[in-house]
Amino acid sequence: MSIGLTAIKRAYKTIRSSIDATPLVSSRSLSLQAGMPVLLKLENLQKTGSFKVRGAFNRIAQLTVAQRRGGVVTASAGNHAQGVALAARTHGISATIVMPEGASIAKQEASRSYGARVVLHGKDFDAAVEKAREIERAEGRVLIHAFDDEAVIAGQGTIALEILKDRPDIRTILVPVGGGGIASGIAIAVKTVKPGIQVVGVTATARPTLADGIAVKSPGRITRPLLERYLDRTIRVAEDEIAEAVLLLIEHKRIIAEGAGAVPLAALLNHGRRLRGPVCLVITGGNIDVTLLERIIERGLVRTGRLLRLSVVLPDRPGALAKLAAAIGEMGANILHIVHDRLSSGLPITQSRVDLSLETRGQEHSRRIINHLKRNGYPLRSP
Repeated sequence: MSIGLTAIKRAYKTIRSSIDATPLVSSRSLSLQAGMPVLLKLENLQKTGSFKVRGAFNRIAQLTVAQRRGGVVTASAGNHAQGVALAARTHGISATIVMPEGASIAKQEASRSYGARVVLHGKDFDAAVEKAREIERAEGRVLIHAFDDEAVIAGQGTIALEILKDRPDIRTILVPVGGGGIASGIAIAVKTVKPGIQVVGVTATARPTLADGIAVKSPGRITRPLLERYLDRTIRVAEDEIAEAVLLLIEHKRIIAEGAGAVPLAALLNHGRRLRGPVCLVITGGNIDVTLLERIIERGLVRTGRLLRLSVVLPDRPGALAKLAAAIGEMGANILHIVHDRLSSGLPITQSRVDLSLETRGQEHSRRIINHLKRNGYPLRSP
């Protein structure tokens, strides 16, 4: 099988009854922020909450009768695992999933809920792949690679067919890049049908990263040359930019996106001045632990200046804390959390330290609060 538009169209015929044609929605608020029309391809609304089910269904559909009897094995941090588990269950095939030991508990349980056996091994995706290869050899299962597989790439490329059908006027598509399966598939289809459309990959700078779905050391043997050939460029985004993007999607569109799903928006808002609109952001998934989502939202609030952390040294006498609270209230800030420390060894016995988390209206409001406290004689320290 060679990967081209024909293979991607064939994949769509194979899987279309098993997947959802996800919506492509516009966002007025994000368009105003970006200075160009912005559309969101919502693969977070796909079955299993991620685009990965497309490639999984297409790959498993290629198995012979003998291979189906032997079952399949895969390695994944989560989303591909769920896609393989669902596709295997649909076809009546046994599936074993190898996940890194730090994989999301929610994604582990989701894979089990589809009937798969989950094995935790290693600290990262590459270690999980090696374990999956061991199981492949020992049990005679077929390895379904998360991205370095032509049938998987073709399945992911079907997203582009839906985008081009719904909005043929798109001029730029932003897509996350981890192993490169979805970026390769989309880029092949787009560049074959409308080569003038820019296809831009987005990666995370940090390791480990909030965008765990693209936390892969490097693209694969198959995907690397495809990315080099078809992608117009790649943008790298920082952790705070990802956190802000997750928060914006929740607030502006009521969309829950995992870190990897939000990197296209992070790239557009922070590094997208040279991009041409209308621009399509592929929101690849929405599977995220509630605890991680809470941390990401908090980080996004800090980045946008709406969560202000302060540490103030006060005289240790009655009424001092009440006066500080009144000074904060005068500025219209809301105290979310407060810790009053009178016993720290780093303070004179006549002083106490107060650590505060304040809800504010934004960075300018935060600056006014800080200046107001300083003018009123409150010495501030880093919390």
